[in-house]
Amino acid sequence: MELLARANELASLGHDVIHLEVGEPDFDTPAPIRAAGVRAISEGKTRYTDARGTPELRQAISGFYKFSLGVEVKAERIFVTAGSSGGLLMLSALLLDPGENLLMPDPGYPCNRHFLSSFNAEGLLVPVDADQNYQLTPSLVEEYWTRTTRGILVASPANPTGSILSQKAIRELGEVVRKKDGIMIVDEIYQGLVYENHTSGSALAQVPEAIIINSFSKYFGMTGWRLGWVVVPEEIATDLEKLAQNLFICPSAIAQEAALSAFDPESIATMEAQKAELAVRRNYLVPALKELGFEIPLMPAGAFYVYAGLPDKVQDSELFCHRLLESHFVAVTPGTDFGFHNADRSIRISYARDLSQLKEAVCRIRKMLG
Repeated sequence: MELLARANELASLGHDVIHLEVGEPDFDTPAPIRAAGVRAISEGKTRYTDARGTPELRQAISGFYKFSLGVEVKAERIFVTAGSSGGLLMLSALLLDPGENLLMPDPGYPCNRHFLSSFNAEGLLVPVDADQNYQLTPSLVEEYWTRTTRGILVASPANPTGSILSQKAIRELGEVVRKKDGIMIVDEIYQGLVYENHTSGSALAQVPEAIIINSFSKYFGMTGWRLGWVVVPEEIATDLEKLAQNLFICPSAIAQEAALSAFDPESIATMEAQKAELAVRRNYLVPALKELGFEIPLMPAGAFYVYAGLPDKVQDSELFCHRLLESHFVAVTPGTDFGFHNADRSIRISYARDLSQLKEAVCRIRKMLG
């Protein structure tokens, strides 16, 4: 966020800044979704809804799991939330007592552990590398599990690495957590944004009791609408509803009406075309960065990020990112945003920008590296 603020300041001064730091696609929200939002306003659908979300949208999400992902999920288990962040905030409040922890991979999305800190719990970071596909493994869970560990929180596809968990890996993680009587939370907000032969199936297919976090922001292109959802076991639904009523009252009524059109064939066709464009960008950027000396041991399988090790002659990720922005007006994110393991030797680059901008950014990085 500090880099984004400085990048915007430089842009306001007339500099041609290339934004590769923020996790937001450059595509507009698909037209049917925008049109549905306009209709919601014109028809006066602007009042409070059920704290769990409208029955229509929860049923639509249930249908999405059944027909697109092949998993039966009752609407009663689905809570529409004020963004996926709102969902994880409520889950942190409900599931964790002070002093407890969830195991999380390092590197990983930083806000997840910060939500836990808000309730005096902890994200216990587990160092992972390309050898572990940047994900937790059963052996790592066994090694790092403590007497205060409540469970694990993993992401597939993951931010910042773009790695995914195979169905086999999800099943094995579920088995080890189940034996420890723990909880398994899976962040699936980049579900749908997977490439080549990888699948975007839900962890629920292998671990029915898993708690799922999802969002309309990434694949569905609704970042500013602030709408997500969680899937929870029925036994905690009543308590989660009480939290939702107290913390948020309800999700945005207008955003919920718009999201009903996210599952329309026209919207899905638009989003699939956008995913194909993201794959083109990824397939350009990864080899281009490797040519400049960046270390990328695994091709990102999903999301829209490249997590890269710095060239040998560059020693500090934060210094590199600040110099790249100030001298060549390219904004990328230092690895120190995402954890501690090899963080000062890594950066994250978002390829959610036009291919021409990515090519220009590579040219500028090449000039900086000399």
